[in-house]
Amino acid sequence: MTSTVTTHESFVHPALFYRTEQEYTHQTVAFLREGLTNGEPMAVAVPGPNLELIRTGLGGDAESILFLDMTEAGRNPGRIIPKVLRGFADAHPKERVRIIGEPIWAGRSAIEYPACAQHEALINAAFGGRAATILCPYDEVRLDPDVIADAKATHPILISGRGRESVSDVYDWQAVVDRYNQALAPAPDAVTFSYGGEDLPAARQFALAQATRLGMTGERLMDVELAVAELTTNSVVHGGGRGTLAVWAEQAQLVYEVRDAGRLTDPLAGRRPPERGQLGGRGLMLVNYVADLVRVHTGDDGTTVRFYLSL
Repeated sequence: MTSTVTTHESFVHPALFYRTEQEYTHQTVAFLREGLTNGEPMAVAVPGPNLELIRTGLGGDAESILFLDMTEAGRNPGRIIPKVLRGFADAHPKERVRIIGEPIWAGRSAIEYPACAQHEALINAAFGGRAATILCPYDEVRLDPDVIADAKATHPILISGRGRESVSDVYDWQAVVDRYNQALAPAPDAVTFSYGGEDLPAARQFALAQATRLGMTGERLMDVELAVAELTTNSVVHGGGRGTLAVWAEQAQLVYEVRDAGRLTDPLAGRRPPERGQLGGRGLMLVNYVADLVRVHTGDDGTTVRFYLSL
């Protein structure tokens, strides 16, 4: 891997396509050692087994690098930008940062993937003009060809496992955001509650009662109450004053869905940390922080926000 990926623009977002553990280790370690030479703060957020490959490859050089298991820190793709990437970059506002982020791995489900693809696309909006390099590895052997195709559309620079760099001729991150803005249909067995401004306490009680009925216990009930309170309040304030809350269980997860007449015009809604002193604007981000997955669809007829919590 050469230094060209980090010297031409303030923000650089390459994808690394690897086929073996050896390719993965060689390229990621070379990327990080270049950062050590440049004196850049660095973070690595990848699935656990790959963390160990990088740590072992770096040896003693790993001590100055922040390591995060992406299967935990990035379980919900919607919190990777605000909590992992921006969290690290904002802690070093006067320095160029270098990050390895691997949000998509073979264990990701088909339900999770649209949020993952949108995340990778939205990094370009979240970091445009910032002094950062974020390298995103992709396993060409284990990931679906459609995932690899999306990666080429969300990353302007492509790097092979042998270190060869090229410019993506299909780069169009906005198209990926739009493609995965998919309509969400509630489950046939969903239980629903319609609410207006006077019904917000009742909506929270309904949400908690359904959570208990479906097997939710302990601290996760607080997550339910917080997320439902934020989304239903958003409906009343920004979504036409009314909304519908639906609840059901799906594959050992509790699913909540809020529909209203509002329309999200900011593609980074819920992924942009609020500025210091900012009033409001934290609701959807808080939902991203507590949920295991958040899916959003917005269109001319309104917005649907669906969040998942493990049972």
